[in-house]
Amino acid sequence: MCGIAGLIHRGKKSDVGAEMTSMLQALKHRGPDSTGYAVYGAAHEDDYIMRFILAEQDAMKKSFDMKEKVAERLEEVERRLALHGVVIKQREHSTDYALRYVIQHDGDTETLARHIEDVEGVEILSLGNSLELIKDLGDASVVSKQYGLLDFSGTHGIGHTRMATESDVDIRSAHPYWAFPYNDVSVVHNGQITNYWLMRREMEHKGHRFTSSCDSELLAVYTAHNMSIGLTLEESLRSSITDIDGVFTYLVATKDQLGMAKDTMAAKPLVLYESDTLIAMASEEVAIRAILPQEIDTTDPYDEEVRVWQA
Repeated sequence: MCGIAGLIHRGKKSDVGAEMTSMLQALKHRGPDSTGYAVYGAAHEDDYIMRFILAEQDAMKKSFDMKEKVAERLEEVERRLALHGVVIKQREHSTDYALRYVIQHDGDTETLARHIEDVEGVEILSLGNSLELIKDLGDASVVSKQYGLLDFSGTHGIGHTRMATESDVDIRSAHPYWAFPYNDVSVVHNGQITNYWLMRREMEHKGHRFTSSCDSELLAVYTAHNMSIGLTLEESLRSSITDIDGVFTYLVATKDQLGMAKDTMAAKPLVLYESDTLIAMASEEVAIRAILPQEIDTTDPYDEEVRVWQA
């Protein structure tokens, strides 16, 4: 079933972390397995924020020697960062297995990211100037508290509550997905993609990487591919209506935009609120009312509808 949510403030910053937490907690009943956030704060023009994991949460609990393995993996990650001339300006352990680095790097970020992910068990969740992608097992309040999201200030964000149906309950299969290797591009999705394997093989033949067997990751890879050939966010969203088979409603965020698309059958719900200063959307109106308790007017986007908003 799953639940998705997104919001974007026009012309100002807000407590985006706390707002997204409230919205996603209101959607907990749609997906208790994992919760994910992609939130956008102040841009680090000369630096990158790299969020990455060294292991899965369950592996840390079940394996006696996992802490030693994680330490070895981190040592190798830092060795490879140094090989690429990366300067680590800030280190933060959100958990034993999830880290946040602020780095300075003048080279090619895709080459860097691929080399880091060659380390066994390591996955880069996001790499960008303003995007911070956080996802883990548990509901929104648990993940938000664990990663300190209530104090996060920014302009916009998207999030997801997941009910695992066809792939594992783990961090790799949780949303959002980073549109690797593009800075500050993330995706959340509710639905099922029926031509997933066909399109995955096509994207892999074009050199794109997948980290999970979750069909939703295809939308992030698809978005990255379209951007690589020069399409705008709106053009990519419109193309997906005909290229992607199945039922889907999905959101894409960039450093300064938030977009949405619904398939031809519009089977997956989305409720939209729009004012001069705020746009908020979610799988159910209860999530929007979690941050806007006053009387509001909402709409339901139509089939094949595509919208893009600017921060």
